[in-house]
Amino acid sequence: MSESPFGSGSPWDEPTENTTTPNETNTESPVTTAAPAPTAAPEGVTVSFKGGLGYDASLAVLRAATVTDMDNLLEEEGPAIASMLRKMAKIQSFNTELNTKDKGVAAKAAGKNVFSGGRVQQEGGSAVVGDTCGHGRKHFAKGDWEAMFCTEREKSDQCPPAFLDKKTGKYVQK
Repeated sequence: MSESPFGSGSPWDEPTENTTTPNETNTESPVTTAAPAPTAAPEGVTVSFKGGLGYDASLAVLRAATVTDMDNLLEEEGPAIASMLRKMAKIQSFNTELNTKDKGVAAKAAGKNVFSGGRVQQEGGSAVVGDTCGHGRKHFAKGDWEAMFCTEREKSDQCPPAFLDKKTGKYVQK
């Protein structure tokens, strides 16, 4: 067993020595650490511009210290902001096309489920021919089949599934 670096007693048990008397001053400066650098005050106003309804939509965020500063920013930089948003929309469109190009899923081309008004809604209309499902549908694919199933939690209230007709490329309720 190794010997304790503090000797036989605990360092907390040893009395501390005060080498100065109340009238004397200690010329040794205490060890201190540098205070962290102050950070900039958080901006007080944030305005966000979202380029669509889905989670994949682009987002532009502008920040200013005060409402007056934000008003001035929007007034002075309005045309540049509009130009930036148009460019963002083009990039988003290209990115979406690029990322869904090889998926081959008719449901993605027709629209996708979004949450709106407390319910799942089909964006861009239903991918199912003559669909009467108001609950929303979710796409499933396995092996050589694809289907759109009702998203209603209560099984007894679910709408019939719609399977992909490979000849027409549309989903049909069975």
